[in-house]
Amino acid sequence: MPIKIPNNLPAYSTLEAEKIFVMPDDRAAHQDIRALKIAIVNLMPDKITTETQILRLLSNTPLHVEIDLVQMNHVSKNTPQEHMLTFYKSFDEVRDNRYDGLIITGAPVELIEYNEVDYWDELCEVFRWSMTNVFSTIHICWGAQAALYYHFGIPKYTLSEKMFGNFKHHITNPVCSLLKGFGDVFHCPHSRHTEVRHDDIAAHPELIIDAESYEAGVHVVSDRTERQFYLFGHWEYDRDTLSKEYFRDLNKGLDIKVPYNYFPDDDPTQTPIFNWSCSANLMYANWLNYCVYQKTPYDLSELEPLSTQAQY
Repeated sequence: MPIKIPNNLPAYSTLEAEKIFVMPDDRAAHQDIRALKIAIVNLMPDKITTETQILRLLSNTPLHVEIDLVQMNHVSKNTPQEHMLTFYKSFDEVRDNRYDGLIITGAPVELIEYNEVDYWDELCEVFRWSMTNVFSTIHICWGAQAALYYHFGIPKYTLSEKMFGNFKHHITNPVCSLLKGFGDVFHCPHSRHTEVRHDDIAAHPELIIDAESYEAGVHVVSDRTERQFYLFGHWEYDRDTLSKEYFRDLNKGLDIKVPYNYFPDDDPTQTPIFNWSCSANLMYANWLNYCVYQKTPYDLSELEPLSTQAQY
């Protein structure tokens, strides 16, 4: 089944060229099927790139998925305002909606204190709203750090140098639905200046650490209901995302190391090996199938709220 998006969204032509089944709004209106309703709160600066990356992964299942793109009350400097006005909704426009799933992306604000981020109060509303109006939520990178801080008071720590590269991970919770079908070792890119720590997470019995890396630390965390997931890597990244970031910072004269285990022989002139694509597609397929489709109520008005967590 297809992913339903506006046919003038830039991602539409990109995904169609990749032989991904996308369906325009007008055709979807004639489908007699209840699509999974997924909202994406896109906090990344280049929203077109990020929305395309995530839509690509959500499209790789037999499930019919309908998307709402959501923005915070923040002026994007890296995405045309026309794009934002055409394709994105404000949180006020969706706050009365109910969704099968929600994805909250990362944002390049890790080195700023949470309460100094200009949309922090609104994002806290989203975290609170997700407990009552969403069945299952994926939080990515800074979005995951911010959510753990909001729900559990778990702090972030500034790293001595940027966690930047393509890291090996291992599963620590073999029954995690998100990681069903994974092998003993899998790869995922990380790009962040801060971290949350194993011991701080383990101190909360409501949470399970599902996967870790010896080099990059905690990677996948879930609550025990598997309705809230926290991912500290970027499975959505394309082959060249870290490369573009590396050369951007290099050209700015910033102190940036070659991404770890990314370029063959650490040679930036070589094409990076894209060895996280299979696990990325499997993870999002698992989420849609096992954590959303098989558990969410057909009638979203019957959605049961998650039990109240501590809010900091």
